[in-house]
Amino acid sequence: MAFAQSAAVSLWFLPFATPIALWVAWSDMARMKIPNKAVMALVAVYALVGLIALPLEDYLWRFAHLAVVLVIGFVANAARLLGAGDAKFAAAMAPFIALPDAVTFIYLFAATLIAGFAVHRLARAIPMIRGLAPGWESWTRKDFPMGLCLGSALVIYLAASVLTG
Repeated sequence: MAFAQSAAVSLWFLPFATPIALWVAWSDMARMKIPNKAVMALVAVYALVGLIALPLEDYLWRFAHLAVVLVIGFVANAARLLGAGDAKFAAAMAPFIALPDAVTFIYLFAATLIAGFAVHRLARAIPMIRGLAPGWESWTRKDFPMGLCLGSALVIYLAASVLTG
């Protein structure tokens, strides 16, 4: 699979986005909340690293990705399809995705969502695994910690772009 985003661009973003994605996944599973600080940290990474990684025109246009995904996310949140933190984090992720890769990313996110849901539900059904993180809210809540899949999809996209570039 070829990505429109160059390996060099993804390589700039990957080491900074990965710890934030892990923080979001952990926080969402533990507390069913994506911290606003994590969202702002990801936006800050794009704002700073993007200046180095991307041509200025591309860098500026990708802020439109953030705005469009934020509007879509707020509509989805109002329709109770996802949480507000999920909407904000998806918007913060959007500038990291090259526009020609949007459909590929949607498929990647769908696969990550299916796998993440299956693994999370299986893990919470196994007492030994639940015992490793006994206080996690996601073990008992009906809704799903989508931050697990959002963060995973971003890291997989960036890593795959590096590896296939």
